[in-house]
Amino acid sequence: MRIGPPTLAWLQLRKEKLRLLVAIAGVAFADVLMLMQLGFRTVVTDAATQFHRRLTADLVVLHTDSLGLQFQRSFPRTLLYQTLANPQVQSVAPMYMALGSWRSSLGKTPNPVYVIGFPPDVHVLNMPEIEASQALLKVPEKILFDTRSRREFGPVEEIVKSGGTVTAEVSGQRVTVAGLYQWGASLLADGNILTSDETFLRIFRRSGDQIELGLVWTAPGANVEAVRDSLAAIMPPPVHVLTRNQFYKGEINFWEERTAIGFIFNFGVIMGFVVGSIIVYQILFADVSDHMSEYATLKAMGYSNTYISFVVGSEALILACLGYIPGLSLSFWLFKVCRDATEVPMQLTPPLAVGVFVLTVAMCALSGAIAVRKVKQADPADVF
Repeated sequence: MRIGPPTLAWLQLRKEKLRLLVAIAGVAFADVLMLMQLGFRTVVTDAATQFHRRLTADLVVLHTDSLGLQFQRSFPRTLLYQTLANPQVQSVAPMYMALGSWRSSLGKTPNPVYVIGFPPDVHVLNMPEIEASQALLKVPEKILFDTRSRREFGPVEEIVKSGGTVTAEVSGQRVTVAGLYQWGASLLADGNILTSDETFLRIFRRSGDQIELGLVWTAPGANVEAVRDSLAAIMPPPVHVLTRNQFYKGEINFWEERTAIGFIFNFGVIMGFVVGSIIVYQILFADVSDHMSEYATLKAMGYSNTYISFVVGSEALILACLGYIPGLSLSFWLFKVCRDATEVPMQLTPPLAVGVFVLTVAMCALSGAIAVRKVKQADPADVF
């Protein structure tokens, strides 16, 4: 009776239980390392692009030297209003952004907070909770507070939801929390607040002549790309015009390519892949070495190198699956630990899990392909 390669592979792996457990632990460790590194990279880009994904404007005007969203350079507001000369532009709105300092009796120490100001009568962000509370910003010194800000801000959410009043100082200006929304902390700020353009200018003691972003809405049915091209041709330095998608991709490129974050996390994934490959190779090599006489016997019985290679390949695939399960389970728990500790919305998404599984299979397949070379050295003459 001919035994299939997967069955023979499982019987060989099961025979050495301790070795099997070590192999599973090694693959699980590599999976956890890759999942965590990719998870950190994803959460950085997701947190950095929440604003971009919720923006309602069709086009964005910004300084040519601006980098990420939290590194915007100011430019004259008059340049934004020049876009209204284009008949395909329906409306525009200025937006102000700056990093401030939050201080209240609820927290022990001041916290960096990112402040975004915009006209409260303009639908800027596509978020139901913001739309429901935005009219409250028309009252001076009122703000909307991000409930996913770090816990150091204190129980702001609980107090507001229970009908209480929370007041604080933002860069020395007294403000009152009028509403709540969910966003999430970033690498540069512990939290975020939204306010009207008038209150923003009071907080930072600025005139409204300089803005960080210019938001442009095109007329219904207009070709957004064509409008962007026409505006880009006439807009003077130091600004340029981007579509919402270009603005979003630019933010991702900044964090992944122009900062050390992308390199560090990608390098961590590579290291996990390499470590896992080495562990699996050592296990397979040891298993192959222990069964050289059996492989020689199979060859003497007429089994080909291809069959035996499938046995080793099946062992690699079995190890990939067995190691991935505990690695994924442990990563779910670690993601929750990181999310609770940092208040950053770190999620182990299906695409991330599937991507690491593919990497795991590739890692084990590579190790199996290297280990199988020794199998081909098995000589039937060694049996006799």
